Amino acid sequence: MTGEMEFPAALGRLGTIARARFFDGPTPLEPMPNLTRHCGGGQLFVKRDDAMGMAFGGNKVRQLEFYMGVAREEEADCVLITGAVQSNFARLAAAGARKLGMDCHIQHEERVNNSDPGYHNSGNVLLERLLGATLHSFPEGENEQGADRKLGEIAESLRQAGRRPYIIPLAPDHPPLGALGYVVAAHELLCQLRQSTLKVDHVVVASGSGNTHAGLLFGLRALGSGITVRGICVRRDAASQRPRLIARCGQIAELLEVASPVIEEDILLDDAFLPPGYGLAGEATLAAILRGARSEGLMLDPTYTGKSMAGFIQQAEHSGPDSTLLFIHTGGTPAIFAYEKELAAAVDKFAEIT
Repeated sequence: MTGEMEFPAALGRLGTIARARFFDGPTPLEPMPNLTRHCGGGQLFVKRDDAMGMAFGGNKVRQLEFYMGVAREEEADCVLITGAVQSNFARLAAAGARKLGMDCHIQHEERVNNSDPGYHNSGNVLLERLLGATLHSFPEGENEQGADRKLGEIAESLRQAGRRPYIIPLAPDHPPLGALGYVVAAHELLCQLRQSTLKVDHVVVASGSGNTHAGLLFGLRALGSGITVRGICVRRDAASQRPRLIARCGQIAELLEVASPVIEEDILLDDAFLPPGYGLAGEATLAAILRGARSEGLMLDPTYTGKSMAGFIQQAEHSGPDSTLLFIHTGGTPAIFAYEKELAAAVDKFAEIT
């Protein structure tokens, strides 16, 4: 099944690529007046990609529409994915597979040094079990090629048993079909802005695999928008993330059969909130989680949106009164419950945040 929407010619063959529709857009674009007053800078808004309905939503819903579209086109009967123990992508892959009548195999990588039973049993892991996913384990956390190879071995054993597996790969040497979800999101956002007459100067988004950040930036530039996109590093430092994003944009251009509109100067990264590391929350992240909850009722997680909100608040505090900033809420809500101890301690530590 091909995409059902018509897209501008600048987005090449986007409308012809297989896509499974998991939500009816657009996601809400909401003002954040209380956070605006707190930061004292420009006007602040949030795009609620956490509000997509499937299994608690999040940015991976958009990405999975394209992976699962291909899986359905290839008549797969099961989907395989690898990720961290509390992977939002894995949880949503299991949900998407179920909606399409497929099974799901999830490989958990040991990316985060966290021995708390809640981290390994609650949050996304609990939801994966509810969705009936088959869980596997990979003992490393920073070996993308190795994780993909192991996934390939699981897929081969399934083929030998007569199944038709489809692999959603991890390593960056595979075509980033998921990034196309955020090319679509860029088009959606610009349509919303035109309809509301709102002018956004800056967008802030978590930058992890690079698919969300690169897809959004590519889509905006391809459609003629000069809105700056600042990625808050959540997985690796800026020096390591930059070449990944450059490569992603080139791969998107190949998928769409157009020239890449992104130049190196477009890629803005901030790794100040990455410490103490992936899946671990520093003080600024924990404070941002409480600020988002108590100012705007936004639920943010320690791995992705808490860190990106910390970067967003910092940028907002240094912005002029005439600027307008937009936060992309990429979801991750279930992971909150895997960090009960850290968040409970933060409630006590940052009691002054109201």
